[in-house]
Amino acid sequence: QVQLVESGGGLVQPGGSLRLSCAARGTISSIEYMAWYRQAPGKERELVARITRGGSTNYADSVKGRFTISRDNAGNTVYLQMNSLKLEDTAVYYCNVRLYNALGPLYWGQGTQVTVSS
Repeated sequence: QVQLVESGGGLVQPGGSLRLSCAARGTISSIEYMAWYRQAPGKERELVARITRGGSTNYADSVKGRFTISRDNAGNTVYLQMNSLKLEDTAVYYCNVRLYNALGPLYWGQGTQVTVSS
């Protein structure tokens, strides 16, 4: 069983920064990729950023140049550094992890609220 523990959400003013963390705990032999999604009220869940086993990253166009995804050396914790936050970044952010390979089991975190407001 794998559990994803998220932290770091909160309230921030426009232009501010937040750092989200997600730790994967349990019996984990390999991780194919780790990612962050978000879902704003009334909208579908969307991919924000993903980092693969090999360290390749991809980002949603709306966050390029402002957000950075990274992993710790052990590879079981993923971070999302969010800078220059905008009102439209307000959403619940979810951590997402796929194990082993492209068809491996997929796990989701419980979500953490990020609110950008003046």
